[in-house]
Amino acid sequence: MRQNNTGINHKQIGNRIKEVREQNDYSQAKLAEETDLSVSYISHIENAKRKASLESIVRIVNVLGITVDELLAGVQLHNPTDYQTDIDLLMAGCSADEKRFIYELVKTSIDIMRKNDWHIARENPAN
Repeated sequence: MRQNNTGINHKQIGNRIKEVREQNDYSQAKLAEETDLSVSYISHIENAKRKASLESIVRIVNVLGITVDELLAGVQLHNPTDYQTDIDLLMAGCSADEKRFIYELVKTSIDIMRKNDWHIARENPAN
């Protein structure tokens, strides 16, 4: 993944916008209409072909019903909370029993990886 000098992962921002948009049953056209942005601009943001302006980000989060913090949490490069917001979004619609099952599954997976000294290749090994 190409990094930029701002330390912001624009691809992850785009992915998160797309994910929340789809969870809200919004098409790119509907989001564009409600934010007064173009469909191509929304597409370019989601695909990290363009960097969203702060004004555009605010318009998008207001329509999607999330905060800027929720959108941007974890998008900084080298962020220790990577995937936390993604996990929160995935689990938002789960029942208490489903959440417990997912927790036990993840906990067991981590225990097995560590017990067997399995290492997952990092995305950017230079870090």
